[in-house]
Amino acid sequence: MWRIESARLIAGLARITGDVGAAEELAQDALVAALEQWPRRGIPPNPAGWLMTTAKNRAVDGFRRQAVHNRAVSRLARELPSAVDDRDRIDDAIDDHIGDDVLRLLFTACHPVLPMSSRVALTLRCLAGLRTDEIGRAFLIGEALAGQRISRAKKALRDNDVRFELPPREQLAERLGGVLEVIYLVFNEGYSATAGDDWIRPELTGEALRLGRLTADLLPGRAEAHGLVALMELTAARQPARLGPDGTPVLLQDQDRGRWDRLLIRRGLAALDRAGATGEPVGPYTVQAAIAACHATAGDYRGTDWTRIADLYEVLAGVWPSPVVELNRAMAIGLAEGPEAGLQALAANVDAPALADYPQLPAVRGDLLARAGRNAEAAEQFEAAAALTRNEQERVLLRGRAAAIGAGADPQ
Repeated sequence: MWRIESARLIAGLARITGDVGAAEELAQDALVAALEQWPRRGIPPNPAGWLMTTAKNRAVDGFRRQAVHNRAVSRLARELPSAVDDRDRIDDAIDDHIGDDVLRLLFTACHPVLPMSSRVALTLRCLAGLRTDEIGRAFLIGEALAGQRISRAKKALRDNDVRFELPPREQLAERLGGVLEVIYLVFNEGYSATAGDDWIRPELTGEALRLGRLTADLLPGRAEAHGLVALMELTAARQPARLGPDGTPVLLQDQDRGRWDRLLIRRGLAALDRAGATGEPVGPYTVQAAIAACHATAGDYRGTDWTRIADLYEVLAGVWPSPVVELNRAMAIGLAEGPEAGLQALAANVDAPALADYPQLPAVRGDLLARAGRNAEAAEQFEAAAALTRNEQERVLLRGRAAAIGAGADPQ
């Protein structure tokens, strides 16, 4: 329940309190109260409403103790219904607008008063519920630096008295870059979880898709908004085939494409067409969507147009330089031109120190080595990748690949 509702809870509280830091603390307090009371009293009929009402009641108590927050108390009193003490029912005044609250939080946290890196880090914390170490991993930075970005962002919003509301339409575009980056990273964390026992987190991919569609509706003339929606639709289409009957991960080359969601593929291709129809320059999300379209329209793994994918990754490297992009390009080159060409591209273009703790670097190297018939080296790389990952399902998958390669299995 917490994983599903935390973003909406924090967003609603941020609108009421005007302070994202306080909203996060109140939401955590409500969670603690639930952990204390639900085992004894049972789960209430409306768990989400119980959490919201409990958090709001604690906000009222806190504001009453602090005269400095009189203005916030007044705003809170106007928004609360008279039956605020009914802790077991949902607050209609909040939930009627709960979707807007999440979008409002997203655009507020991406306020230009904050540097781009802080905007994204703060919103990942509030929307995706990621820990600071997971956010640091997303940016390839240390946990301490990620924590500093989040703390400074909260303080800057509070010091500048930034209101939690959608900006005027003419100001939406200037915040779009940060908003799209946050949605993209939330989707990525849902599609392939950084840590934990679950390989995928469908509640995050679903929320990212919802927010992406809303953003594209707000700014229909912006190509990258449609490009990101296309990327997410096309990628999410594979999700039903990414887990086997026993819940274990299934790699792209082994997936039953008959289980891919054809409706999402059609929606994604349509969104990609809308991105092209805007006439705006190609951006990173639209290029990635074009790559995803190559996968979505291929009959099978071997029949995928890997040459086009490699070329698209070269375009992506030009508009969005990143060691991860180069890593993916090397893999595509290996599949288009042969594993030795991929290994050469990996050695020549991938910044290995920047990816020192990134498990996909040894995983890609292992895949290319296996395709080149260098099985012993490949198995070592898969074991190295397994040691780096913090996701239990991915660890099992990588160790399984190491064992299979050692036994002489076909790497495809």
